[in-house]
Amino acid sequence: MKSLDIKSVAGPLRGGQTARMIDHTVLASDADENKVADLCDEALRFGFHSVFLQPCRVEQASRLLKGSDISVGSVAGFPFGAALTETKSGEAAAVVENGATEVDMVINIGWIKDGSWDLVGADIENVNRAARSAGDGVSIVIKVIIETCLLTEAEKIKAALVIKEAGADFVKTSTGYMEAGAIAADVALIRRTVGPDFGVKASGGIRTAADLAEMISAGADRIGTSAGVAIMGELESDV
Repeated sequence: MKSLDIKSVAGPLRGGQTARMIDHTVLASDADENKVADLCDEALRFGFHSVFLQPCRVEQASRLLKGSDISVGSVAGFPFGAALTETKSGEAAAVVENGATEVDMVINIGWIKDGSWDLVGADIENVNRAARSAGDGVSIVIKVIIETCLLTEAEKIKAALVIKEAGADFVKTSTGYMEAGAIAADVALIRRTVGPDFGVKASGGIRTAADLAEMISAGADRIGTSAGVAIMGELESDV
């Protein structure tokens, strides 16, 4: 990895700006209620933007974080994106009803490979609609994971445009379940495609302050990582 000026990213730490870019994430299948409690405590201590958990843990996290400015997020169609639209929509609505205000859904990668872009767009639109309807007036953020390591450059560009047109709020690089996660070149490509005012979330393999700095420099405005505490420790030591 090329050398980056981490202090240029760490500088805003004093105002909490760097921490507020982080979705503090635990999506491991063996995460128990104690791990969820620890995740929420860490989010409160460091001022992360959100916690991201499996759907079955949303109610607990929402209860623990009630009254704070930490958002609760969860996933739909995770990690492979191949569930029926009705299933994804039901997942999205259910986590919102349990207190989530952010939903990261996985795009249907098989449909992309088929070239069935109308189905891809409809899938996103339906999940989007279900989540926002369940929010009942609460602002809901929808991110769509495209799994960049599985797509060609042309598919990444087309997917980003379809996501934007379908009414979502962010394009997200990766689930973290593939061998390759976020790379700066893909983040930069997505940013050029969607423009300056649309969300780009980098996730997958972001474990150090240098990783975080590289993704921010490439155009990410949200970072998904399970290493948020370690990253903040690095940044604090550099300030």
